[in-house]
Amino acid sequence: MLKILVPTIMLVFTTWKTHPKWLWPTALTQSLLISLLSLTWFAQFSETGWKSLNPFLATDLLSSPLLVLSCWLLPIMILASQNHLAHEPINRQRTYISLLISLQIFLILAFASTEMVLFFLMFEATLLPTLVIITRWGSQAERLNAGTYFLFYTLAGSLPLLVSILYIQNALGSTSLLILHYSPTPSMTSFADKFLWAGCLLAFLVKMPLYGIHLWLPKAHVEAPIAGSMVLAAVLLKLGGYGMMRILVTLEPLTKDLCYPFLILALWGVIMTGSICLRQTDLKSLIAYSSVGHMGLVAAAILIQTPWSFTGALILMIAHGLTSSALFCLANTNYERTHSRTMLLARGLQMIFPLMASWWFLASLANLALPPLPNLMGELMIMTSLFNWSWFTLLLTGGGTLITAGYSLYMFLMTQRGPLPAHILALEPTHSREHLLLTLHLLPLLLLVFKPELIWGWAI
Repeated sequence: MLKILVPTIMLVFTTWKTHPKWLWPTALTQSLLISLLSLTWFAQFSETGWKSLNPFLATDLLSSPLLVLSCWLLPIMILASQNHLAHEPINRQRTYISLLISLQIFLILAFASTEMVLFFLMFEATLLPTLVIITRWGSQAERLNAGTYFLFYTLAGSLPLLVSILYIQNALGSTSLLILHYSPTPSMTSFADKFLWAGCLLAFLVKMPLYGIHLWLPKAHVEAPIAGSMVLAAVLLKLGGYGMMRILVTLEPLTKDLCYPFLILALWGVIMTGSICLRQTDLKSLIAYSSVGHMGLVAAAILIQTPWSFTGALILMIAHGLTSSALFCLANTNYERTHSRTMLLARGLQMIFPLMASWWFLASLANLALPPLPNLMGELMIMTSLFNWSWFTLLLTGGGTLITAGYSLYMFLMTQRGPLPAHILALEPTHSREHLLLTLHLLPLLLLVFKPELIWGWAI
């Protein structure tokens, strides 16, 4: 664990001590080396399932894919932000990179923690760098409003979780995830215990976000700079799913009775957010709403608690992380050239950027879950497990799949096809940096087709 954590912490010192000319190449190279080193977390696990055990941190089959995704994202975010920050003073550039690094440190500690209290602290700590990135480097005046939404939704959801963790500590004598699996579960019969269940899950459902408490997400995505959108879509939403998987084990008897309203909201959210996407004019807003729909499927899968649904949820979380991050990068390349997020004002870009259009095509197909990509594996596993739980869910998930295909193709056709608008006269050509950026997103997605057991979690 320390072989990844220590170099990541030292990367902050590298950022502040490097010559301005070499700041971006050095930060990129060191973070890329750390992300390649993190692939060792995929190594064969012991019989207990845990690896790299120490009193506070450990990795297992559930946390390893999310840890590797967090490490993989840092060099990609640095690569994506370079052009955006090129004209800022050097100290602001250093601060920006330091915030991204601190975010990675908090995420590693959150995903690897075996103590609920440490997990809660790191879960909350990710709020600070993200908030600063949104409110300081966001593109419009609305960014302060978006930051306020993000802060208060997360804090309001997290307070009941803190109270619930303190109650669990008081009732069971420990909050260690290593011990809680084997502790005798409380009877969970009183009315107050139902509040405990809701309190434990509320913070994670806000973070995912569940439809109905999702209003902070489109605002935060639209106003955030490129790296903020990428880390929000790719990793921060996954903290909610990961936390739910970990904590539901301790609340076992109540879940089967109390999950119905949340399941209905999650599956209804897949239909509703897809319908919202079909009439969006703002490109980043469309991608943000599509994230709410995909994470609704993940929330529904986690709540029914079967091995297949857990596996499907983990696969979809990883696949969605890479896909939505790639879509935000593509939206950013459009924005840097046309200075508009409105899809109608930037049509027919395939005429000017044919290679970029092929990246758009691949990312859109990944978003609508084209076989044999991991997106399809995850969605199929979730749908079969939901259908096995109740046949009625097939109507909602089937409708959601059709709408997802509809808005993914709509997004591709609106941005790439059709006549080139008359106001687009001279656009900057695409750079190798941008093609490398998209390769680093979509190549892992394609490689996972050949070895999907890396992200199967506990179902191996």
